[in-house]
Amino acid sequence: MERAELAAWLRLSLAPDIGNIGARRLLAAFGLPQAVFGQSVPALEQVVPRQAARALGEEPAALASLLETTWQWLSHESVAGTRHILTLADSRYPQALLDTEDPPLMLYVAGRLPQAWPTGIAVVGSRNPTPQGLDNARAFSRSLAQAGLTVVSGLALGIDGAAHEGALEGAAPGQLATIAVVGTGLDRPYPKQHLDLSRRIAQRGLIVSEYPLGTPPLAQNFPKRNRIIAAFGQGTLVVEAALQSGSLITARQALEQGKEIFAIPGSIHSPQSRGCHALLKQGAKLVESAQDILEELRLAPPAAADAVESQQPATDRSDPLLEALGFEPVGIDALVARTGMSAQDLQARLLEYELDGEVARLPGGLFQRVAAG
Repeated sequence: MERAELAAWLRLSLAPDIGNIGARRLLAAFGLPQAVFGQSVPALEQVVPRQAARALGEEPAALASLLETTWQWLSHESVAGTRHILTLADSRYPQALLDTEDPPLMLYVAGRLPQAWPTGIAVVGSRNPTPQGLDNARAFSRSLAQAGLTVVSGLALGIDGAAHEGALEGAAPGQLATIAVVGTGLDRPYPKQHLDLSRRIAQRGLIVSEYPLGTPPLAQNFPKRNRIIAAFGQGTLVVEAALQSGSLITARQALEQGKEIFAIPGSIHSPQSRGCHALLKQGAKLVESAQDILEELRLAPPAAADAVESQQPATDRSDPLLEALGFEPVGIDALVARTGMSAQDLQARLLEYELDGEVARLPGGLFQRVAAG
């Protein structure tokens, strides 16, 4: 992209009272952005309201600075081939987004673009998951990546991060492991705890944003980016989610796009399971393994499905204490009543299981059994 072309696209993206819908109307009427800005106000008024048409004739105050920052980000010699800006006019722009009602005018991408956009599966969930939720997200994503799918998520803390990690573990060399769709400018890594993860994703996957460089983590941007997560996936898996959750927004947008919704059931007592249970009541597919997803989407032949199934966690270890624990959070007093063991003996045994990764210690003095991944 030439600098003048980039300037025109940025100017269109910054134009007040235009938005994605107005921008697409202008492009459909006049062609590329440079042609849009060559039109008279009366001509523009045939496409957009008068106030917006007049505003198009004035260069936004932020344009010069944003152009310089973006040009430097895009063309720095140390990142050759790993930073891209895809516009609606670019042949590399993903068809999955073009098929949505509100495709971004511009996509900022970090990572090496694939020759063809791969088959994706969105994996989303709570920022405050249970230990079992984290393990599920990682295990499902690992298996889905092993089956050749690209895992799409939002790089948030909790389930998103575990999904990206699982995909990186499961993907074959050269495979596009995962796509992280973020709600900030790509020069503003967020959250800071995932800085190393974002670097690894950029090496073996893609980080994508519709927001200009310099955009901070604004609350309203994260629900909006969820439509992109949903679009990149042939289906959306919700691992854990509260009733008021951004993950349910992603699921709703995926449903509006005609995509399949999958949900992992959980404890009826856990707030983090209520969103999944609500989805299941509304017709989402209940899944217990990655194979369930692959079969529903018709993406795996029997041999591949068997291979993925073999990667699912085994949870049938026979042990009285583990059986008494179950998979729901439980306190020491309840375990004393269930097992007849003393609190001191229970604490010692639980510590052993915790060190072995079979039990997680939760806030409030609770413990929860974790399925071995």
